[in-house]
Amino acid sequence: MASAADQLASSLNLGVLAKATELKKRIWFTLGALIVYRFGTYVPIPGVDAAVMGEMLRQHGGGILGMFDMFTGGALGRMTVFALNIMPYISASIIVQLMTAAIPSWEALKKEGESGRKKLNQYTRYLTLGIAIVQAYGISVALQGMRGSAGPAVSDPGFFFTLSCIVTLTGGTMFLMWLGEQITARGVGNGISLIIFAGIVANLPSALIATLELGRTGALSTFFIIFFLIAALSIIFVVVFIERAQRRIPVQYPKRQVGNRMTGGESTHLPLKLNTSGVIPPIFASSLLLLPVTFASFSEDRTADTWLQWIAAQLAHGQPAYMLLYMGMIIFFAFFYTAVVFNPSETADNLKKYGGFIPGIRPGANTSDYLDKVLTRLTVVGAAYLCIVCLIPEILISNYGVPFYFGGTSLLIIVTVTMDTVAQVQSHLFQHQYEGLIKKAKLGGRGPRMR
Repeated sequence: MASAADQLASSLNLGVLAKATELKKRIWFTLGALIVYRFGTYVPIPGVDAAVMGEMLRQHGGGILGMFDMFTGGALGRMTVFALNIMPYISASIIVQLMTAAIPSWEALKKEGESGRKKLNQYTRYLTLGIAIVQAYGISVALQGMRGSAGPAVSDPGFFFTLSCIVTLTGGTMFLMWLGEQITARGVGNGISLIIFAGIVANLPSALIATLELGRTGALSTFFIIFFLIAALSIIFVVVFIERAQRRIPVQYPKRQVGNRMTGGESTHLPLKLNTSGVIPPIFASSLLLLPVTFASFSEDRTADTWLQWIAAQLAHGQPAYMLLYMGMIIFFAFFYTAVVFNPSETADNLKKYGGFIPGIRPGANTSDYLDKVLTRLTVVGAAYLCIVCLIPEILISNYGVPFYFGGTSLLIIVTVTMDTVAQVQSHLFQHQYEGLIKKAKLGGRGPRMR
């Protein structure tokens, strides 16, 4: 008995140790991949004057350039090989999701399972390549037209620089896409989200120092800085609470007799997130609203009262038109993206196919209508939550010069990615504990019995 017990304990300890080692390897792989990404954000594009780029970003940082530089972790301001970051892939993924709802053949691929998902991922990669090439060409042309106080941004403009810039930026984006997929497969968390998360978090210390510097010089009062930090922590608490909130719709499966056994009869639930659309509405809304500001800032005619500059003035941070449009776009994209990612009719058909039903609701069309009504009410609350979380930092940015990094979009990304990564780590730990219990049960069943 003693030898059997020792064998059982040693086998369990070895199994737990092996699983813990596997999780450590995944964590170290993720950290190593993110370090490689951060190194790449400091590798400059050949032929670009970094000083001129820094000057241009300081002058035009209030537009879309400032927001994109936040997502790229400063790579755009330094004009490095990762200046486009992973944003072309994000755009391609959203476009493919929207096209999946619009094109029947793509919708059929989505329903095919793993094989259909692989084909859609391949389409996403091709579209990422195309978007990256177009954006890289636009950046190469814009760089050759930039000139700062120290001279032009590009020392030797021409066809060769355009070609090398396109190849470098496109290659950087495709490498980051591959790196993100490797993190997802061999690391912990979603690789693409972690790359954006790392870019935002990398510049948080400098943004906090800049805010404290404003307090030291007297531009911001000490009371306001304390209030700002408390407000940021409160917003983080609200984001965590709302992102974890769910509406659990009860689902009942009837009992069925298979041979001499009675199976089924389980009660489960269908979880519906309060914020189904995630961070997509704020990203889309802020990107569209910052476009006129960016175009007007690069306009050569500074004195003319053009319509573009008038629109840019109305859509500046803190202006009533900007705040109203920002709120309206967040609400629109919240409903639009929720309708794309969740189909009540398809969910109702799947429940009916497997014999499930919602108590008190007839299967089929009635279930679809009920799910649509519940989802609409949840989206109203989720859209209101997104508006509050995003508009409060906008007021601080416009009135007190708080950096972009403390905006609502960045806080949403940081908190949601952190929660997702922690949840995946916990799932790995629970899976290892479950496997350990199964091995313990099997080994215990095979051991000698007491008589």
